[in-house]
Parts: sequence; C-alpha cells; structure tokens
Amino acid sequence: MAADRRIVIENCSIATVDAHDTEYPSGYVVIAGNRIESLGAGRAPEGLENVDRRIDATGHLVTPGLVNTHHHYYQWITRGLATDHNLFNWLVALYPTWARIDEQMVYAAAQGSLAMMARGGVTTAMDHHYVFPAGSGDLSGAIIRAARETGVRFTLARGSMDRSEKDGGLPPDFAVETLEGALAATEATVKEHHDSSFGAMTQVAVAPCSPFSVSTELLREGAELARRLGVRLHTHGSETVEEEQFCKELFGMGPTDYFESTGWLGEDVWMAHCVHMNDSDIAAFARTRTGVAHCPSSNARLAAGIARVPDMLAAGVPVGLGVDGTASNESGELHTELRNALLINRLGAHREAALNARQALRLGTYGGAQVLGRAAETGSLEAGKLADLVLWKLDTLAHASIADPVTALVFGAAAPVTASFVNGRQIVENSRLLHVDEDAIALSTREQARRLARIAAQG
Repeated sequence: MAADRRIVIENCSIATVDAHDTEYPSGYVVIAGNRIESLGAGRAPEGLENVDRRIDATGHLVTPGLVNTHHHYYQWITRGLATDHNLFNWLVALYPTWARIDEQMVYAAAQGSLAMMARGGVTTAMDHHYVFPAGSGDLSGAIIRAARETGVRFTLARGSMDRSEKDGGLPPDFAVETLEGALAATEATVKEHHDSSFGAMTQVAVAPCSPFSVSTELLREGAELARRLGVRLHTHGSETVEEEQFCKELFGMGPTDYFESTGWLGEDVWMAHCVHMNDSDIAAFARTRTGVAHCPSSNARLAAGIARVPDMLAAGVPVGLGVDGTASNESGELHTELRNALLINRLGAHREAALNARQALRLGTYGGAQVLGRAAETGSLEAGKLADLVLWKLDTLAHASIADPVTALVFGAAAPVTASFVNGRQIVENSRLLHVDEDAIALSTREQARRLARIAAQG
C-alpha cells in the first residue's frame, strides 16, 4: 500500500493502551500506509484525501493487536497427549515423539499455530523452536515461511539443546545438538533472517531452551553471541519447583542467580513462565529490566503454579502474555489468556486486587511489545506507530449487557474479530484468515499429526 493511501475506521470504542490509558467511547482511527496517522474522539477529520476504504465500526472495540511472547508451534501436532502430567514428566513423555519431527511437520504445525492466533487477534507472534533432529530439513525457514504467509509480525527465537540424558538432562541423547553446532546454526539463522529495521516483519532471537536441557557453556556463549549480533535473548526460567531443585543440586544456586552468572539478565532478555520467583529474584529482574512471558493457561495445565505477576508489575518488571506450546495449552489462542491471566492471578495472594481488565489488556498488547523489544513500533495505538490493530465485535448476545467494552473483552466470552490489520494490511475478516486456507491447514495438521504418531510408534 502506498504511503498516502488511507483507511478510515469510525464509530468505534477505542482503547489505545498508551502511557495514559487513553480511551474514546466513540472515536476514529486513520491508517495511512503502514502507520497510524491519527486517532481521536468523534468523527474522522473532514477532507482526507486518497481514502481507499471507510469502515463503520459501530458496536466494536478497537485495540492494539495482541502480542504473543512465548510459544512452541511444533507442538500443534502433539496436542491432547500427556494431559495429567507435571512439566518434567510431560517432557519425558513427549521428547521421544518430538525428536522425530521434520520440515514438513514443522511447517504444518506452524501454520496451525499461527492461524489459531491470528484469527483471534494476534498481530505480533513469536516461536521458541529448540528441537532440531539431524537431517530434519530447514525447520527455521519453514516456520518463518508460515508466518510470512499468514501475515503476522514475527520473532523466531532460535532455540537449542545440548544437555541430554547422558549429561543429566531430560531430552533423549538423539534429540540434542552439539554446543558448536547449536551456536553455528543459531548465528547462521540470525544472519539469514533477522531484520533490525523499524517495522520489520521478521526478527530472530538467541534462545537456548532451559537450564535443564542446555549446558552452562551454551547459555554463556549464547548470550555472548546474541550481544555480538545485536539481537535479543530468550529462554525458560523458574517454571517449576523441580527446576529450582535441579538448579540448586547441579549449580549450587537458584535459577535467577544461575542466569545472572551466565549473562542472562538484562533489558535484552525475556524469560518464559517465571512462576517460582522470590522477592530477590523479582528485584533482580526489575533492576536489570529482564522481561517475563506470563503463560497462565500452560502454568495451570502443567500444575506449575501461579506466577507473581502483580508483584512483578509493581516492581517494574516488563511482563507480556504467552500462549506457550499447544501441547500444554491446547486452545492455542492468546485472547483467552487475557481472561485467564486476570482470573488465575486473583487466586493468588493479592486476590481481587491482583489485576483488573485494563492491566490484563496491557499485558497482552503493550507489555508484550516491551518484552519483544518493539514497544516503539507496536503495542499501543498512537500516531506514528505501526498500524497493527484489531476490531472486536461486542454487540452480539455474548457481550450485549456489559456496558464497558474493555470489561466485555477481558471478562466476557471470546469476542469475534471482525478485522485485524498488520502493517496496515488486513489479515482477518469476520474471524477468518484472508491469506491462507484454514480448512486446508486443518487437514494438513491432522495428517502430519498422524504421520508423526506412526513414526514415533516405530521407534
């Protein structure tokens, strides 16, 4: 779209999620090219030139697009397995199957994961992919291709594992890379795919999997690699009590202290889960501006616990939301995490004061953009920012009696997405994807799930 072509959205409620939480009960948004040109109360300015389209958004709430900060797309084809396991037992049960994935499977799984998120309001997505069986093909390229076809803004967190069962880790020996191989492949992926420019559609982060699946050398050298290349760092941290015990037994310290000793705290780092954090851990994250991907549904599914999100926010820790892998959050949707983050955190120490509807929406939008290092570009509706936004339909039976639109979106049933825009380009209309075939993806993912199950059964 040329920079002077415009789309005008009118007659909608708007939650900007800017620094002042500005909201308009009835307002407009003007998109010019791939940017938000203007927004405000009432009708759009008169005399706008080169308007290609006007959208009457009566009955809708417009918000920034949702930002997913943690996921594992390949798990789409192993959903519904090991449903009554904690994290370590779940990993042991599924690693032997995951170690048989190939490029065709990963591409189909990425398509399914991305489609489910995008049709539910996600405009910026990420994938933490860390399983690279020998001879499995170009898995990173397959994931990036699926994201490009879906139309979302995307960060690939190129993961790795080099600590297998023989080294005291959880993955089977044939499921890991060597230290040297992992670092070389990660660097090649960054150099081939990472775009550091404003508005980039594809970025890459360095992402060794977890303390119990990678060596200290991979963590330390991975951090050095990321900083040399100027990209962000991502891993799992403090997810379970068992992980904390593992770190203390193996390294003589808890996860946060261990991460700090290997260079893994800083404003260029974000970690998934962070459920078991004490006051000192939270203070360290706040001091270093280390980000957190909060995954409430997965934390509940795997009985990991309740993350101290209110305390993190009060301390100044950047926090976003994550779906996590669809083998531990079978819905695969981020908009349900707005509601689950609010409700699950109210079961914790802060009870009804833990989170409110607007804080939950901020976690899923601006908070996620902060965590991915993209808050200057997306995550809020402001003039000059990228035109990544969602129109939620709130005038149906599901939300008809809830007066406040943000409350309706967060507390109510999942709202239909009438339209979703990324970079000013519409990717969803009436909860259907515009640029990929959902029905074909459903068929493909089903076939690849069956194929993987057959291969895994053969050993």
